[in-house]
Amino acid sequence: MSTLSIFSVAIAPLLLAHLCESSAYKNQASGSLNEHDENSQRVFNIVVHGILLWASMGFLIPLGILVMRVSSCTSEFQPSRHKKVFYVHALLQVLSVLLVTVGAILSIRNFENAFNNTHQRLGLALYAAIYMQLILGFKRPKRGTRARSAWYLLHWLLGTITCLVGVLNIYTGLQAYHIRTSTNTRFYTIIFTAQLSFMVILYLFQDKWDYILRQGMPPGVVGTYGNSDIPLPITLSQQVEDDQIKDSFPMKSNALGTHFSRTNVLNKLFQLT
Repeated sequence: MSTLSIFSVAIAPLLLAHLCESSAYKNQASGSLNEHDENSQRVFNIVVHGILLWASMGFLIPLGILVMRVSSCTSEFQPSRHKKVFYVHALLQVLSVLLVTVGAILSIRNFENAFNNTHQRLGLALYAAIYMQLILGFKRPKRGTRARSAWYLLHWLLGTITCLVGVLNIYTGLQAYHIRTSTNTRFYTIIFTAQLSFMVILYLFQDKWDYILRQGMPPGVVGTYGNSDIPLPITLSQQVEDDQIKDSFPMKSNALGTHFSRTNVLNKLFQLT
């Protein structure tokens, strides 16, 4: 990725955060807010923070994993399609980093960051893990080098842990929102759980798709389906072609039969009798 792209990724969150907070700065300049307005503004900031972090860790990061899973579980893709899938994966992850950055800036400026609860501590660790994953993405070694295997293992482990901990932190964030505002978050918890369950089922379904296709084939079939190992039935033309190939090669005989046929030993034996 070019230097301009890296600079854009770094500066875009700051611009977004500035736009999100411009209205708040205007209100502060016009005069002090009363207690009701302050509570409303605090709740609004919490909601915006939650939406940003859900969109990043609860949706875009799992979606990026699903996209790459399609490419790794299907061998029928052409190299060009693999490349497109990779770019979609990278774009989703960059967008997730942008949203995380905006959410982090808003939380630092508007919340009490004492880090005395599980949600804030997990959030701080997630920020570090996400930016480390971004750096790993830019430093991807070329395929075929020794460093590629170690990079892939680290990238996979860090991405999987970040996704799981990010999902867990969304649940802790809903709990913290309930404690902070006395709002019932059961509906949001159910919706997020349903969305997460759908993504998990889709992930498992992708992993078993080739196996499911093989189960629908009758026994005693050979052949392949596309570039995969899914068997196909033998057609009549294939069977005739195989028979012709067999007939073009003479049948092999054993050494004893060849000796008798060449020396006419059996014929001489019959003449003597």
